[in-house]
Amino acid sequence: MINRKFVNTTSISQLRALGLCQSATRASRWVAVAVAILVANYSSADTTDTLVAAPAKTTTCYLDGLDEQFQCGKISVPENPKQPDGKQIDIHFAILPAIKDTHPDEALLAIAGGPGQSAIENAAGFDRMLTKVRQQRDILLIDQRGTGQSNILSCDDGDLNALSINEDNLDMLAITEKCLAGLDADVTQYGSNTALKDFEAVREFLGYKKLHLYGISYGTRMAQLYMRHYPEALATVTLDGVVPMQQSVVAIGSSIERGLNVLWRDCKSNPECQQQFPDLVDEYNQVDQQLADTPISQKVRDPQTDEPSDFLLTRTKYTGAIRMAMYMPNIRALIPHAIHQAAQGNYQPILGIYALTASSTGIAMGMHTSVVCGEDIHRITEQMRKDAKESYISGSMLDGLEKACQAWPMTPEDDSFSKPIDSDIPTLLLSGELDPATPPNWGALAQEKLTKSKHFIAPYATHGVAYQSCGNDLVAQLVEQGSIKEIDGKCLQKDVRRSFYLNANTVEALPIASTDTDIKTDTTAPANTAADKE
Repeated sequence: MINRKFVNTTSISQLRALGLCQSATRASRWVAVAVAILVANYSSADTTDTLVAAPAKTTTCYLDGLDEQFQCGKISVPENPKQPDGKQIDIHFAILPAIKDTHPDEALLAIAGGPGQSAIENAAGFDRMLTKVRQQRDILLIDQRGTGQSNILSCDDGDLNALSINEDNLDMLAITEKCLAGLDADVTQYGSNTALKDFEAVREFLGYKKLHLYGISYGTRMAQLYMRHYPEALATVTLDGVVPMQQSVVAIGSSIERGLNVLWRDCKSNPECQQQFPDLVDEYNQVDQQLADTPISQKVRDPQTDEPSDFLLTRTKYTGAIRMAMYMPNIRALIPHAIHQAAQGNYQPILGIYALTASSTGIAMGMHTSVVCGEDIHRITEQMRKDAKESYISGSMLDGLEKACQAWPMTPEDDSFSKPIDSDIPTLLLSGELDPATPPNWGALAQEKLTKSKHFIAPYATHGVAYQSCGNDLVAQLVEQGSIKEIDGKCLQKDVRRSFYLNANTVEALPIASTDTDIKTDTTAPANTAADKE
């Protein structure tokens, strides 16, 4: 049994952001995908504010980033459901109890992204985002098998220094084989469909009659599978940063390129950004080509330890840092300045962005690989492969993924896995116009056969609309009303965009000699399209 070991200690072993996340360092070359997380067993007659109706099923616990006491527990399940008497693994869960327990038979299950993130480790973020839902309903978090406390499939990076390694010199196939050999698990049993059985087992164990689902990024895939296999257990569903069943996550490569183009557009349409960085695209390409020819080595202080360190800026680190920065609006605002400085020979801002994103999201790489190699790699067509090779980001991701899957013994899911979800469960779909991982057209694709659904595009959001906008209010409205009929996305039009940093300290332009300019600004927000099915 693998002991609990959350995030690998160095940034090399982290796939960041997504939900469909990919590291800019060794991890990106290894799995390279992507794509973005307490009351037990209520009695229906007990509507008091008692925290635990069946205390034997849970124990009090504290969760990172929160100062309340919650309820935590676990259930034991067969690692291989076809061998019920075989090896057992523990599936851990946590309950953030309703402030006023008016719906004791319901909970909202929040499903984390990745694949490979721990929902319990992301409790603080879920609690903030779902605070209105929690007023009357429990929030249930389950560490999906292979993540967090649920027999995590994590790999040791050894003593490699993320700042100084050259990813091109690493043997990804050998690294993957070493990881696999070190896992005490049948990795073929850590795909989404098997994990879904655990989720349903936890629901039955705790006695909830109905669940509301909130899934983010890869978590939207798990939510859609729940809709397919256990529709009777669900009241409502929210898909945020949607990965449609029809789409292989390997296609994220084209989404990253789209995200870059949106970034270029936004800077060009902003007078200050355009004036300060008039040649942004050329500068990005200049640095990219320079690093493609020769990585740049510098002496720096490690941003995490402040110790002197060698920093080897490679093309992979450069493009990976920028890619991950696009997930978060506050860091996205730094990108033009960082690119401009790199073009001038100052790589400190890029190092800063790299450090900011390096430890943002913990990914269990073994679980991540089991999911992608069993559910996505076989869906790559020759045309997809050809298109990927035209982009360094897409091409390197695909190359790393295919090498990993050569060593990972997963049986591909059959064609039925990728069929669109046909459901009349009230469903809210949220997409960010600025999302570099799950673009709005993915949400539209997922909506194909959802007969009671609405899809909203937040014009100023990146990945995770409900965390950045009034999307969390829409989730709460859906849960409370149990219907999408009265929900509209007008509040998403509120301009919450962040100004681009024009220098290291401020978004304000530095004083310059006045000059005439004919720069024209498009201040019109991208259209917020809402497709309704009622």
